Amino acid sequence: MTIKTFTFNPFQENTYLLYDETKEAVLVDAGCISDTEKLVLKRFIEENSLILKRVINTHLHLDHQFGNKFIFNTFGLKPEACQEDEFLLDNVVAQARSFGFAIEEEAQSLGAYIIEDQEIKFGNSCLKSIHVPGHSPGSMVFYSERDGILLVGDVLFRGSIGRTDLPKGDYATLIQGITKKLLPLPDSTVVYSGHGSTTTIGYEKTNNPYL
Repeated sequence: MTIKTFTFNPFQENTYLLYDETKEAVLVDAGCISDTEKLVLKRFIEENSLILKRVINTHLHLDHQFGNKFIFNTFGLKPEACQEDEFLLDNVVAQARSFGFAIEEEAQSLGAYIIEDQEIKFGNSCLKSIHVPGHSPGSMVFYSERDGILLVGDVLFRGSIGRTDLPKGDYATLIQGITKKLLPLPDSTVVYSGHGSTTTIGYEKTNNPYL
């Protein structure tokens, strides 16, 4: 599996495009907001002859779903996310303006819900969903055991964890989820976070002060 990372929008959010030898691809957290960012993503998909099959969200905070409507308009794919985060799609224009973003369209509606232990297949690859609430109530992590990768959104960062002071966030719930569901994974598992650099489960076990 190949993972292409794009860092988009003023929040420096990591958007991930995953694909394999079949050229089928899945997009995780479309954060592109400017015309330039949208063009960069579109060109990469087209120039590499990728077939975008699904658009999935780790969670639905603004910076992780800015590009969902563009993806729907361009590729005809609606985003998929946990139902417990759907409330975050309400009044997105007003939310964005509070951060200084002048967007005109409301959020793209979801096309399907992602549930715990769901298999997300594309080409010869598969991701398994793991529900780890606390940063947001519907935060999902996507794991490929075969490839040894974990896409965590804002659940876990190198040396840190996601903030829990946003609507319906909860610190104890987040710590419990990370401890019980993520730390038991192999130490070599590479963690792709929603912001910042990659890390590994082993590194976080030893060095993360929150864990």
